[in-house]
Amino acid sequence: ACDVTDEVGCRAAIEEAAAGLGGIDGLVYAPAVATLARLENTSADVWRRTLDTNVVGASLVTAAALPFLRESHGVAAFLSSISGSLTQPLPGLGAYMASKAALERLVEAWRGEHPDVGFTRVTVGNCAGGEGDSLTEFASAWDTELAGELGALWFEKGLLDPWLLDAAELVRVVDTVLACGANTVIPTVTVNSRPQQ
Repeated sequence: ACDVTDEVGCRAAIEEAAAGLGGIDGLVYAPAVATLARLENTSADVWRRTLDTNVVGASLVTAAALPFLRESHGVAAFLSSISGSLTQPLPGLGAYMASKAALERLVEAWRGEHPDVGFTRVTVGNCAGGEGDSLTEFASAWDTELAGELGALWFEKGLLDPWLLDAAELVRVVDTVLACGANTVIPTVTVNSRPQQ
């Protein structure tokens, strides 16, 4: 584990992982922060923390892992969000959505510069994560009053599906992405829940 916004820490964590695993042939970038705030109330500090974690951190971790990924012709998968490019904007999550749109372009840039590594954008629908440590903390610091107000608006306008993606299904899809051989890449995949009857 490391602070993904710390370049030295990223390199040390990747070096430690590579030493312990005998190299790196797969990388999954999942860290993300999402502060709930209307854009006019989103401070410069929130913007920096969001972009530093969701975009800059992804690039720092990837840069640290790149020598190992190139050697193994490995795969790097980046968890993005349908809110970054596939859905209407969710009021209150402007900084998060902008960061996920930037992450998607970052993945394309890495793919363009290093075609010998499989870079995949995994666009994820609404998912609460798994159990225990796998449970997402996405909304844990949100203001509950604002979340109630905006959540009702999201559902009223049809901006948010009531069905959650099963985390086990997301893991299965990411596992498939990571299993790609040296001559195969899945540039982008979208994983979402099916409407329940």
